[in-house]
Amino acid sequence: MDDIRSSPDRDLVDAVLAKRPGAFERLVHEYQGLCWHIVQRMVRNPEDARELCQDTFLRVHQCLHQYRGESALKSWIGRVAYTIALRHLQHKRIALVDHGADDGYALVENLGDGFDLEAACADEETARHLHEAIEALPPLQRTLLTLYYLEETTIPEIARITGLASGTIKSHLFRSRLRLRGALETRTGVAA
Repeated sequence: MDDIRSSPDRDLVDAVLAKRPGAFERLVHEYQGLCWHIVQRMVRNPEDARELCQDTFLRVHQCLHQYRGESALKSWIGRVAYTIALRHLQHKRIALVDHGADDGYALVENLGDGFDLEAACADEETARHLHEAIEALPPLQRTLLTLYYLEETTIPEIARITGLASGTIKSHLFRSRLRLRGALETRTGVAA
């Protein structure tokens, strides 16, 4: 078993805490894409997203001494970004999920529903329609799709980032893919 005290995450955190030149910049460079994906997918306003990303790294800098290495640094920073974006949405009174769109599906333990996002992006027009359909999803579902498919974050890591139960995440992913499939079939006239 790896000793967390000598992991790359721990080494980077120790370097930042020791104020080694360039260490915090390395941390920002390493995780800015993750931060942007989480915040931008939730907030969608580029100016707000940039400001919230800056707030995220400011908070990371201020609270890095609290990182204990119990989870990956990626999960810890993702959690900070998610929390900051969530608070922004709550302050603006923007719903995180679309409660009216409950299509009656219970929590789904199996992610497989036959819908292949990569295959759906095979041509440029379909990819454009898919992007539009993703943008129409509620903030939480956009974020979960981004984390799972773009960031290739595992369900347990997403659970650590969002604080949601794994079954709830799987259910949201399942419902999102169903909505995307329906949107693509409507827009392209082809069964996805």
